[in-house]
Amino acid sequence: MERKLRKERQGVVTSNKMDKTIVVAVKWKEKHPLYGKFVNKTRKFHVHDEKNECGVGDTVRIMETRPLSKTVRWRLTQIIERAK
Repeated sequence: MERKLRKERQGVVTSNKMDKTIVVAVKWKEKHPLYGKFVNKTRKFHVHDEKNECGVGDTVRIMETRPLSKTVRWRLTQIIERAK
């Protein structure tokens, strides 16, 4: 049996105060349905970070996974860029 493709997102770490969990803000632009102006949208995800290796400001790639806790449904796959 083959697994389905999992959702992937790229975002910036906004908090790493929890143990093995980070908060990642994913931003995208969406066109307003009536006025046509592009509006910035943001969504926060709780992400499992097994080795506690991320810092605030890091750009990361995350992947959807099974529920790991009440709020955590994503896991860290790659750190793209460290915060300066």
